Amino acid sequence: MHMRRCGMLLAVGILLCTAPPAALAAGTVYYVAPYGSNAGPGTREAPWATPGYGSKQMQSGDTLIILGGRYALSEWNADIITPPSGGAAAWTVVKGEEGHRPVLAGRDDLYAAVILEGGSYVRVENLEITHDVEPSGAAAHFRGGIAGSGEPASHIVLKDLYIHHIDDMGIDFQDVDDMQVINCRIEYCGSGAVSSPVAEHGGWHDVRLQHCTLSWSGHYYQGGDGSDPPYDRPDGLGIEPAAGPLLIEDCVAEHNYGDGLDSKVANTVIRRCIVANNSCDGIKLWDTGSRVENTLVYGRGDGDEQRTPWAPVVIHTAMPGATFEMVNCTVDDQLGGNYIMAVQYDDPDVRLGLVLKNTIFRQMGEASTGLFVGAGTTLTAENNLFYTPNQDVVLQHGSRLYTSSDIHMLGDGNLYADPRFVRPAWGSSGDYHLRAGSAAIDAASHDAAPPQDLEGRQRDARPDIGAYEYWRPSAWVWLPMILKAWR
Repeated sequence: MHMRRCGMLLAVGILLCTAPPAALAAGTVYYVAPYGSNAGPGTREAPWATPGYGSKQMQSGDTLIILGGRYALSEWNADIITPPSGGAAAWTVVKGEEGHRPVLAGRDDLYAAVILEGGSYVRVENLEITHDVEPSGAAAHFRGGIAGSGEPASHIVLKDLYIHHIDDMGIDFQDVDDMQVINCRIEYCGSGAVSSPVAEHGGWHDVRLQHCTLSWSGHYYQGGDGSDPPYDRPDGLGIEPAAGPLLIEDCVAEHNYGDGLDSKVANTVIRRCIVANNSCDGIKLWDTGSRVENTLVYGRGDGDEQRTPWAPVVIHTAMPGATFEMVNCTVDDQLGGNYIMAVQYDDPDVRLGLVLKNTIFRQMGEASTGLFVGAGTTLTAENNLFYTPNQDVVLQHGSRLYTSSDIHMLGDGNLYADPRFVRPAWGSSGDYHLRAGSAAIDAASHDAAPPQDLEGRQRDARPDIGAYEYWRPSAWVWLPMILKAWR
């Protein structure tokens, strides 16, 4: 896992939902325990036995606390948690016992552990959702984590969840307005970590994912390692068209058999994320008003030497006049054989606006092809650093080809040089901080740079190109380590 400290910079021009405080759960508090009985009253002293039953006894605004332990879920509807909607002044809450996160273990091909279709003002917190390891064969199959497709949902908070080793989707919502997914670890899902079917009622609006891990999609299916998957390219995040906005902040998406982050939602903002070692595309954006900042993208192909048509960054839209931005990012490609960034490759004449500022593009693979930008794209490129030593053409914009010797003519402050990363990687965790002497140091546009970098470190008056601000530890930091080694 990557070590980083996350900052607190909020989105600009994006509506954020605010998490309701626990005090807004004003109804009755009920309990479930492995030793309980569904014939009891559901109190702490006499808890119910199964979470599904407990959820069906709740009224709007009630709280259900699931005590620590393991709960087998196998029966359709009866074992699925289906809480009622709450209200703005009294949310309905389903949560695991603090300090003792319960395990919901699904089996017998059960559809999901939690269904929130049509729900509103509901919080689900502190649960582990996975398949049941006790049965064998088909009995161990378990399809989904939290399902919200069908009737539109609204005002949903999913927090502190660990969803893993299930056959389909970790979190799957079709039409949702005001949803927060906070501090969730979602991995080893056969069909993707977070996704949406094609919208029927507007799709995703005002959704935020923050401090989440969306990884290893497709590396598990029905007890296997996913080597013979039924699903094509399972993504860390794959969202169908909607008006948005969608904020993905301080998240990690790595080792997915599909794309890292694939959003067709307009007004998507990806901020301070690490998108690493995904088999297919890293980041893919499809609609206007979308922006990527302070984000690291590397490891396309996840260590597999087979050449593919995928790229670390893809932008494609059929909407004339759409706008996209990429600011203070670091993009590295070791695989080669394709573009490091492809903008309107299939529809090059569609007119759109693209801003690239303070971003590093490094491509080291053989038969590399640099960056492709369609002829219809109005490109503003300033203070970027490019390095493609195995490719003469660094960037193609329509019929105009830029090489290492004239990339500075693309716009003010553009450079061609080795960025001197600490430890580039392919298929494993890398360190993309800058080493001393990097041409990226002090070379960014101050006006364009976010105040903080990927780790939340404050940028100085002469910011650096890329996702990380260069930092040299002082002697006071190194001295204790030197003394410890000497002793």
